Amino acid sequence: MDPTLALKALIMGVVEGLTEFLPVSSTGHLIIAGSLLDFNDEKGKVFELVIQTGAMLAVCWEFRVRFLGVLRGLARDRSAQGFLLNLMAAFMPAAVIGLALGGMIKSHLFHAVPVAIALIVGGFVILWAERRDRPAHIDNVDAMTWRDALNVGFAQAFALFPGVSRAGATIIGGMLFGLSRRAATEFSFFLAVPTLIAAGAYDLYKNRALLSVDDVGLFGIGTVTAFISAFITIRWLIRYVATHDFRIFAWYRIAFGLFILGSAYTGIINW
Repeated sequence: MDPTLALKALIMGVVEGLTEFLPVSSTGHLIIAGSLLDFNDEKGKVFELVIQTGAMLAVCWEFRVRFLGVLRGLARDRSAQGFLLNLMAAFMPAAVIGLALGGMIKSHLFHAVPVAIALIVGGFVILWAERRDRPAHIDNVDAMTWRDALNVGFAQAFALFPGVSRAGATIIGGMLFGLSRRAATEFSFFLAVPTLIAAGAYDLYKNRALLSVDDVGLFGIGTVTAFISAFITIRWLIRYVATHDFRIFAWYRIAFGLFILGSAYTGIINW
């Protein structure tokens, strides 16, 4: 394996894991990192989606007791059945809209400048949401109805636009629909599992002709590093949301987006 390619895969895996569950847009950061590393050809785009599996597996491991309990109780436990129904309801909007518009979005918006604009706009949306004095009426994931989940699912659909952030859309959307910050964050973790599995599997199948056995090592490095960095991030974020809001991520998005636009306009970086 080319050591340079292996290093790029490692960096991309770390970027994916660190940003997947924060409201800063993992796809946007991967597009930027891929541009800087010259790792943004068609195979690179498939790589970006497939390594999300590593982040998804980190969620499965962190919440393994919850997921195993749901699987064991599906036959007779109404709580487990309701949890699965909520995940299915929340997953559907992005799945349907993604199948209909995914190709067009990738063709026109998977570039640095659209990502920068989405980062800035999303940052201001987070600031606006955090300023709203609206008490939550859903304190935990188990108290959600399928309608609550569907609302979060429609919010997640905005993340089809790179730079919006899947985590940001689901967490902030959940809070706007009445979930507590902790409940919205946890449901965002859970919803990542079917969403990332579907996105990765679909893109891998659609672009299978681009891949070969030689790519297994490269994809393995990215997936493993994504798993490790995502696991660390999940543990940290669970503690963080207990006592903090998301304003710091909003200001980061705005600053990073302005940097991308400024560097692109001045020609300092050829995005």
